[in-house]
Amino acid sequence: MKVIWNKNADRTLQQTADYIMSEFGEKSMAKFLREVYHIADLLQFNPNMGRIEPLLDGFSKTYRSFVVTQYNKMVYYIDSNRIIITAFWDMRREPGKLTGEIEKNN
Repeated sequence: MKVIWNKNADRTLQQTADYIMSEFGEKSMAKFLREVYHIADLLQFNPNMGRIEPLLDGFSKTYRSFVVTQYNKMVYYIDSNRIIITAFWDMRREPGKLTGEIEKNN
């Protein structure tokens, strides 16, 4: 399967990487990005490896998520033969704002 990054995923990934860079340095940011891209590669061969995201239950798509770090989650859904990565969530944020972000951008 092909992995596609939507605009919101690109934006939220960049914001997360920028935050990690400013707070923890270049090594931590590089480690985070390696992990993100490693997970994206694994999804190509096992798209159901993420768990169904309970915060997004009831949406028209079945969203799945994968915890990248202690505080960050990759959110995606499967569409035909594509995996659409839709956002990166800081899990310390209020859940309603996170679900609103998905609703607004997909």
